[in-house]
Amino acid sequence: MEIKDVKFRYPQSDRDALDGVSLRIEKGEYVSVIGHNGSGKSTLARLMNGLLLPSAGEIVVDGFSTAEKQNLFEIRKRVGVVFQNPDNQLVASIVEDDIAFGPENLGVPRKEIGERIDFALKAVGMEEYRKATPTRLSGGQKQRIAIAGVLAIRPEMLVLDESTAMLDPKGRKEVTSVVEKLNRENGMTVLTITHYMDEVCRADRVIVLSDGKIVMEGTPEEIFSREEELRKYELDVPVPTYIADRLREGGMELGKIYDKERLGAELCGLLRKI
Repeated sequence: MEIKDVKFRYPQSDRDALDGVSLRIEKGEYVSVIGHNGSGKSTLARLMNGLLLPSAGEIVVDGFSTAEKQNLFEIRKRVGVVFQNPDNQLVASIVEDDIAFGPENLGVPRKEIGERIDFALKAVGMEEYRKATPTRLSGGQKQRIAIAGVLAIRPEMLVLDESTAMLDPKGRKEVTSVVEKLNRENGMTVLTITHYMDEVCRADRVIVLSDGKIVMEGTPEEIFSREEELRKYELDVPVPTYIADRLREGGMELGKIYDKERLGAELCGLLRKI
């Protein structure tokens, strides 16, 4: 996907929600987009598969421009978007019917739809819920079914717009584990929009948006090493990073840490030396 100097302004707004954003996302990449409320993150997600069209600039997916109306069908087959509230994405009273909805609308043969349902349920670890009622599932399970519905379309890229924002820690872990597996094992291109910094650590690359512009870009390590600059954009570092930084200031010999697993391992290592 190539985003070329894209601008977007909502009707009745006096400023651009996105203001000259340029970005290239490679096949198989895992990208996280972060930014304060109103920075343009969700607008970017909706532009990526043609739900919104740029006021200026261009978005090209596998050679298809979103500006061409006849291309939108092909683009939406390639780019699947999962939104914040799973209840707004579930359309049927049985899980397998919900997952079949997308392929049926693409005209996929019935036999192949069954195969896609099997694949999607297995990918999100929800095979045993095939005949379940979505409304009886937990928030994390509902979001996994929403992801399965997108996977059944067989997209090349998965965009998650604050898809863990309404979930408890257990639900968040369920969803992020599924997404990471799809990227690492299936080679799916992933773009996540999130305000949870611990989720950002899983990405290959981080994009920081502020007031509709890209203001920082780099690996998680590069981004979180610029703590003061992040605070300027109303963002913070992951909790393990904050704890490690304070302990280091207190005299403990800790490296730069971004996840709780490494923090735990280093603290255990120091305790053994006491």
